[in-house]
Amino acid sequence: MKTELMICDDGFILDELKGKPVFLQQICKAQKDDSDLQAKQIQCESNSDSEFQIGTDDCLMFRNRICVPRNSELIKNILHEAHHSCLSVHSGSTKMYNDLKQLYWWLGLICQQVKAEHQVPSGLLQPVMIPEWKWDRVTMDFMSGLPLTPKNKDVIWFVVD
Repeated sequence: MKTELMICDDGFILDELKGKPVFLQQICKAQKDDSDLQAKQIQCESNSDSEFQIGTDDCLMFRNRICVPRNSELIKNILHEAHHSCLSVHSGSTKMYNDLKQLYWWLGLICQQVKAEHQVPSGLLQPVMIPEWKWDRVTMDFMSGLPLTPKNKDVIWFVVD
């Protein structure tokens, strides 16, 4: 933390207090122990066209995001803070992923926390009721996340009558 105190000509005292996130200091320090990030930093210093740059406090950045080294304890702390801080709200894994992606860069950034306590427990499968007439009851569902087809499709639409 850095403070500055200034006395103005009119007698007013101006005080400035600057704080830095603890994570930033920890990340910058841990970058020195990561050989991959050290190589990127050397590459960045020799190549001005690189997407990596040296930010404040000699911290390596990728597209204006802080490069997080492969340090499982540090990553665990960042994810814990993002999930459990009193100032954060986990409104879904996609939103959390995008929020973290704006600040940090590391290989394999995936929000894997599942809020199982909010999910209805699955039970035994129930047989589908057989209708008396055609088209009396129609159900639909989608199966997504499949491998891409040659026409770049990855979803199947099921219609059962």
